[in-house]
Amino acid sequence: MIRKPQPGAARRLTYLLAGAAFAFAAVQLNAYAADAAFTLTSPGLADGGTLDSSHAASANNCGGGNVSPALQWRNAPAGTKSYAVTIFDPDGAKGLGIVHWVLYGIAPSVTALGAGAAAPPGSIGGTNRTGGPGYFGPCPPVGEMPHHYIAQVYALDLVPDALPAGLTRDALLAAIKDHVIAATSTVLRYGR
Repeated sequence: MIRKPQPGAARRLTYLLAGAAFAFAAVQLNAYAADAAFTLTSPGLADGGTLDSSHAASANNCGGGNVSPALQWRNAPAGTKSYAVTIFDPDGAKGLGIVHWVLYGIAPSVTALGAGAAAPPGSIGGTNRTGGPGYFGPCPPVGEMPHHYIAQVYALDLVPDALPAGLTRDALLAAIKDHVIAATSTVLRYGR
C-alpha cells in the first residue's frame, strides 16, 4: 500500500534539511574561526610547559645560558602594522612581578622569534628587570614553586618606529593602550 504524502510534509522536510545544513555550516564556521584565532606558541612546549635551564639567567648562580625561548604566532588580525612582545613573571619579587623581556616595533612580516635569536632588524628593545634591553632569563629562588612566565604578543595598529626606545613594560602598555588590535599569550614555567 502506497501512502499519499500528508499536506505540508514535503515543505517540513525541506525546512528540516535546510536547518540541518545551516547548523552544519555554523559548526564548520565556528571551527574555522577557532583555527583562525590569533595564537602564540613556544615551539616544543605546551602552554604551561617547563622551560629548559638554558633559558634561565646566566648571572647570580642561576645556572642558565640566558637563551630567550622560541616564540611563534599566527593568524594576525587585518590591519596589523607591528607587534610588541613581553615576558613577565607575576610570581617574582614576592608577587610584584619581574619583567624579563620587552621588545616592540617588530615588523608585521615577522611571525616568530627563534630561541636565542637576535632581535629582528628594525625592532626596538625596551627595558627589562636589569634596567637594560634584551632578554633576561628567569632565576626564581631555589626551592620555591616554579614561577609562571607569561609571554604575550600584541598586534598593533602602530607603524614599527612609532614608539621610542627603552620603554619599560608599564610604559609600553600605556603607550599601546588604544592601539592593540589583538593580543595572545602563552604561559611557560621554570623553577630551581
